Amino acid sequence: MQDQDLETRAINTIRFLAADAVQKANSGHPGLPMGTAAMAFVVWTRHLKHNPFAPEWVNRDRFVLSAGHGSMLLYALLHLSGYDLSLDEIKNFRQWGSITPGHPEHGLTPGVETTTGPLGQGFANGVGMAIAAKHLAALYNREGCPVVDHHVYGIVSDGDLMEGVASEAASLAGHLRLGRLIYLYDDNRITIDGSTDLTFTENRAVRFASYGWQTLHVDDGNDLDQVDKAIEQAKADARPTLILCRTHIGYGLPTRQDTAAAHGEPPGEDELAGAKEKLNWPLEPTFLIPDDVSEYFSKIREAGVRMHDSWLDLYKDYSRAYPKLAAEFERVHSGKLPVNIGATTFSPDEKGLATRASSGQCLNSLAPLLPELIGGSADLTGSNKTDIRGEEPFSALNPSGRYIHFGIREHAMGAILNGIAVYGGLIPYGGTFLVFSDYMRPSIRLAALMKQRVIYVFTHDSIGLGEDGPTHQPIEQLAALRTIPNLTVIRPGDANETAVAWLVALESEHRPVALVLTRQAVPTLDRETYAAANGLRQGAYVLKDLGTENIDIILMASGSEVQLILDAGEKLAQEGISVRLVSFPSWELFMDQDQVYRQEVFPPDIKARVAVEAGSPMGWSKWVGDKGRVIGIDKFGASAPYKEIYQNYGLSTENIVRVAKEILKTDQAMESQE
Repeated sequence: MQDQDLETRAINTIRFLAADAVQKANSGHPGLPMGTAAMAFVVWTRHLKHNPFAPEWVNRDRFVLSAGHGSMLLYALLHLSGYDLSLDEIKNFRQWGSITPGHPEHGLTPGVETTTGPLGQGFANGVGMAIAAKHLAALYNREGCPVVDHHVYGIVSDGDLMEGVASEAASLAGHLRLGRLIYLYDDNRITIDGSTDLTFTENRAVRFASYGWQTLHVDDGNDLDQVDKAIEQAKADARPTLILCRTHIGYGLPTRQDTAAAHGEPPGEDELAGAKEKLNWPLEPTFLIPDDVSEYFSKIREAGVRMHDSWLDLYKDYSRAYPKLAAEFERVHSGKLPVNIGATTFSPDEKGLATRASSGQCLNSLAPLLPELIGGSADLTGSNKTDIRGEEPFSALNPSGRYIHFGIREHAMGAILNGIAVYGGLIPYGGTFLVFSDYMRPSIRLAALMKQRVIYVFTHDSIGLGEDGPTHQPIEQLAALRTIPNLTVIRPGDANETAVAWLVALESEHRPVALVLTRQAVPTLDRETYAAANGLRQGAYVLKDLGTENIDIILMASGSEVQLILDAGEKLAQEGISVRLVSFPSWELFMDQDQVYRQEVFPPDIKARVAVEAGSPMGWSKWVGDKGRVIGIDKFGASAPYKEIYQNYGLSTENIVRVAKEILKTDQAMESQE
């Protein structure tokens, strides 16, 4: 090893920590870590501003490994850099209970900025981080006090660039001139199926240049000075930069380098031994970290601590000069809301409002109190009611604006919202039609997995949107969203429930929230007659009991169908049937309640139950039981005025009454037989 220089030994340390871990686990992806170790080393040792002892430092550079299958590259770098990630955890790669899972997970492993693995997501997350940084810099930086002053780096792969979500995000990033966004492209020209010549022959540099990116070429990804020079050039440009680095997947593997076999399977003992011999690395011990490499990284670590200390001194000056700004800066980064926010209140109104309209009013009453609230719509601003009145849009020339025009890019919007959320200091929201939640589902799932405060404004929530027809009428989307763990879905029944739903969403620090809202007007309930809308916080609550104390049947509904069960309940009560009326806007919030409360709303001895919702009936059986019925929709919608569709699909007062009576008649017959 004496004939190798220190940097080469450091890079090979990264390579073989990764390869040894994959081999020990008998599972993983050695190709990317071995192929990109050199360029990642340049980023982490010559450019990345970070302090492993303060991984939440707000002015750190962000590093995104979008090609998350190469996770061992990141884990090796984190360990060597001094993060709280032990060598034992490296050895425990991909095992039960480890903090080194197969793909990086934000919130699990110290120093991992975002959860990546589904290709293209990390790419788009980085765009969100760059938007957040640019916006917060515009809000809080002052002359001589740049408290937000850093870059977002990433390593992206062929697979990332092939994914549509990355293309959407790249297009927006170029338009917004996110100049502190620097991605190194692992151009190894290999995918799982083989050469990229099979599917990916476009000129990537020309494509990104057309988006408005600076594109640079590095002929040899192992040439440290070439990579370094390109990064310096990227830093000097006002555009986002893609550095196309020619690399070799599985670098050093004797027979697998530059082949698909290097991508996603252990190298095997002989192949790994051959790579170590080829790169002049000892066969034993495995997981070797030479002393001089440890010392080298300790010096890098010390430099990071000094950079952090220098920033802390700057921030002290900033706090003295701008105490109000500093206080706000600290509050928004703490994630805590100001104490003076409350629910908008709406007066009873039989005609009422579409819940998308009341949502827009709530947003605009909250926005002046919440400088951290930022978001927009995927080209449906007027329909989603997501605009903040009086606010200029976020743009290349106006980064202080907090309304983002995402364009018709639902998937990128979802992933960018995640990037803004994990960046910190901001609460992102994004709007589209509920039916298009399918386009952004992978991003929603990752927001839930990362436990991020992201707010989705999904309007046009049912066949109630009417004449646009079945392509735009969501049927299965509500049920599908409810299956995502750690996602709170709220479908409010009137304007006041919508107001409470917004507060719940803002207060939800560790769960994303989907607000599911109507296009059509729904009555605003008289809350002197019906229970207070604050019951929404419990997910389901009793609006009113009609008739005697001995309840015969429970009618439950969400959203616009709440009015239907109210009308049906009145008719049943007039016929001497005692009815409990339950508004059920959120299954997830209801499941958060204790069993005592849940049984107060749904007494176990009341088996006659009817649930009504203008969507798939899937899942409602849990709440109605074996003897109950669900009035929902198990087919696609139709193009017609919405009231006609409701009537023809059985979502009517008359049908609810009929079904309720059938259930009661059946119950009575069974009791008489017993």
